[in-house]
Amino acid sequence: MTQPDPSPSCRLTSCATPRAVHVSLLAFPDAVVSTLAGIYDVMNSVALLGLAPEGACAGFDIDIVGEAVGLVDLASGVPISVQRAIDTVEVTDIVIVPSVLLQPGGWKKGRYPELVNWLKKMHARGAILCSACSGVFLLGETGVFDGKDAAVHFDYAQALQAAYPTITVHPERVLVISGVREELLSSGASMSWHDLVLYLIARYTGVTAAHQIARQFALQWHQDGLTPYMVFEGRTDHGDAEIQSAQQWLSAHFAVAHPVEEVIRHSRLAERTFKRRFLKATGLTPMVYVQRLRIEDAKRRLERTDASIEEISWRVGYEDGAFFRRLFKRITGLAPGAYRKRFRMPDFAMPVSKAPQES
Repeated sequence: MTQPDPSPSCRLTSCATPRAVHVSLLAFPDAVVSTLAGIYDVMNSVALLGLAPEGACAGFDIDIVGEAVGLVDLASGVPISVQRAIDTVEVTDIVIVPSVLLQPGGWKKGRYPELVNWLKKMHARGAILCSACSGVFLLGETGVFDGKDAAVHFDYAQALQAAYPTITVHPERVLVISGVREELLSSGASMSWHDLVLYLIARYTGVTAAHQIARQFALQWHQDGLTPYMVFEGRTDHGDAEIQSAQQWLSAHFAVAHPVEEVIRHSRLAERTFKRRFLKATGLTPMVYVQRLRIEDAKRRLERTDASIEEISWRVGYEDGAFFRRLFKRITGLAPGAYRKRFRMPDFAMPVSKAPQES
């Protein structure tokens, strides 16, 4: 992730006469209210709390913009008030598209031509375009992300890649900054909009203000990326029935000794043919696939049981605890103990009558 600019100086002006940075926060029917409202409140607080340091930009002047002034029902049915119509916004410094709720059929292009044209016009006039999580699906229609890198919620990564094949998708990253002017920003899964907003505050009003806002709202940078949050699910839409059968067998028997040899023995294929077809179907070698299954099971055990790391290592198929620890950290980005500390239900939230049980 590109780190926030440590300089408090404003990139938009010389700051001889500091001014507020104008932000256009887009509201439209597919948008998610929690992201939109959260971004508004956190960025607006820089000016409300007087946190912009002397010589820096004087906070953010935020408008909720949309196709027309008035109430618009967002994806959850909650209405929000659009303060300015886009046809009255001729220039803005930053445009933020909040996360959108994807329907089962995925993102349908062409439903917001006026918004797309306006976004292209703002970009051409120098605006920074930002997406929070799945907001990149709308920004993708502008074409400005073609050939660029972008982040998105890991559950939407395949859908984004299918909709916009030239975009390089990074579901494991918290924040991706692209473009020759670093003017294309995209954040990853759900609450990583926190990182997007803290980055913008640091970029325009300085790191000190970003730290103060983080403390005020108890926000944290996702320093370890999003890999620890991702759940492994092997591809099953490949159409190879023999490999699907092997995947099902591995899901139930990944902890056995020599699982790759065993699954090949249960298949009707020669070893070389099996490995070639498995890689083609799933995108992973059989051994890597087994490792991902084992680590996924270990994650659940760390979250839900009191079992020691050594015992978990043994239960998922590794007699060498040191090897298990190295593999776990390589795949998740965290050591097993750190993973348990982060994702284990805290004691104060645990039902009194339901202590965690080993599974």
